[in-house]
Amino acid sequence: MWTPTTRAQHSRTGLRYGSDVTDAEWLLLSPFLPAPSPCGRHRKWEMREIVNAIFYVLRG
Repeated sequence: MWTPTTRAQHSRTGLRYGSDVTDAEWLLLSPFLPAPSPCGRHRKWEMREIVNAIFYVLRG
């Protein structure tokens, strides 16, 4: 059952899309993603944006 407390915890206001990850979700996901390589080209996109894009495509 939705209470004001749980509704605030699962709120997606402030995100660009409903499929974007929240800060709390990102803290759970980020340890499983590869770290940036110390050599070679720098990443053009942040890993969080890549995850958001994947979730956006999967949601559609």
